[in-house]
Amino acid sequence: MGVQLSKGQRIDLTKTNPGLTRAIIGLGWDINQFHGGVDFDLDASAFLVDENNKCVNDQDFVFYNNLEHPSQSVIHTGDNRTGVGDGDDEQIVVDFTKIPNHIQKIGIAVTIHDAEERNQNFGQVSNAFVRLVDDSTNQELLRFDLGEDFSIETAVVVCELYRHDRNWKFNAIGSGFSGGLASLCSNYGLQVN
Repeated sequence: MGVQLSKGQRIDLTKTNPGLTRAIIGLGWDINQFHGGVDFDLDASAFLVDENNKCVNDQDFVFYNNLEHPSQSVIHTGDNRTGVGDGDDEQIVVDFTKIPNHIQKIGIAVTIHDAEERNQNFGQVSNAFVRLVDDSTNQELLRFDLGEDFSIETAVVVCELYRHDRNWKFNAIGSGFSGGLASLCSNYGLQVN
C-alpha cells in the first residue's frame, strides 16, 4: 500500500522513485444502489498539455476513441462500459521516458458518458479512487480516494502529473465540472463538435 493522499496534496514521483519510468494510473468507482436503472458508463481520459495548460492538438487527448498518444507516452488500456467488480475499472499507462518535451502536465479525468441524457452525475458515484502503480514492480506508490464531495458534476479532473525541473510530480485534484466531456475539453483548449 502506497502513500494515501488527500485533495490538494502534491507528491514527488520520479525523484523519490528513481527507477520509475512507467506508471499505471488505475481508476475505479462504484455506482450507488439507487440510480434509476440505466447503466452508468464512466470513462477515463488524459489531457497532455503545454505550459499554457492547453492541448496543442487533438492527439494530445487520450480517451476511448484515441487510445494512444503518437509518442506512445500515454496509453489508455480500453473502455470498461460497466465498472462492475473490484479493483481498477480503467487504466492509463504513462511512460515518463517518452513524454514530449513540450508537455508540462497530464490531466487525468473521469467523465460520465451521456450523463445529461441519462440524468446521471457524480453524486450517484461512490468509492471513486485513483492510484499510481510502478509498472516494473507492480507496487502501488500512491492512492487518492475522491470522497463524496460531488453532486451535479458530470466530469472530474482526478489528478495531474506535472513536470517540476527534470522530475515528475503528482497532484491530487478532485475538481468537478458540469457539462461533461465537452466542458472538460474546452478547459484544456480543445474544440468539441
